[in-house]
Amino acid sequence: MQKLKTGVRVIVILFAGMFLHYVLPQHDIARITGTEVIRQDFSSVNRIFFAQAESGNVDGATRDVQFISVMRRPTYLFGLIRGAEANDVMIYRNEDTGWIWPPYFKFDSRDLQGEAQENTSTAEAPKWVSITHYGWRNRFFTVFPNAISIKRIDDPNMTIIPWFNIMFFIALMAGILFLRAVWLQFRERALDPTLDKVGDEWDRVEAGVAERQSRLKRWFGSLRGK
Repeated sequence: MQKLKTGVRVIVILFAGMFLHYVLPQHDIARITGTEVIRQDFSSVNRIFFAQAESGNVDGATRDVQFISVMRRPTYLFGLIRGAEANDVMIYRNEDTGWIWPPYFKFDSRDLQGEAQENTSTAEAPKWVSITHYGWRNRFFTVFPNAISIKRIDDPNMTIIPWFNIMFFIALMAGILFLRAVWLQFRERALDPTLDKVGDEWDRVEAGVAERQSRLKRWFGSLRGK
């Protein structure tokens, strides 16, 4: 039973981590290489990984989706370039999120497409931008992260500190600790005394049953004695 509880907890934590990794904002420093609009046919597998049609338009089974192609800067881990190549190609979709989920309240996908076109550049004369996005890139299921904003930067080697994510996890941890404290207080003041009363009552019931059984045994013993 303990192994089962541990397994369930691990699965819950794993899915919670994947969910947060998908919806929380991430930042890429990249050079935009092009933009395009593609007629996208959604399947039952990848439909949930796309947002919705632009505000005011009807969301159907097929529609035009704006895409932004970039070449991300090389990122390093312990002095090594991530991946097999220094140049890292990434494709972002550019969709409104509206008032639904996730709550980025993005309504300016057309404007963002214009910003992307304005900042398109070549390797010889690069224009570096910081792209804020959420989501994953999965080539097998044709899934793309959604670009939220584009900001022009001068230094491609700058470090972007994810302040929002840091504050979110601090607030999440504080909330978990608060709820744990509330639960412990509730259990100490209300649940434990109730369980103790139930346990005492159960002990009295068991004692009464044992007393009746003892009396019956004595009575049967007296009958046999006669």
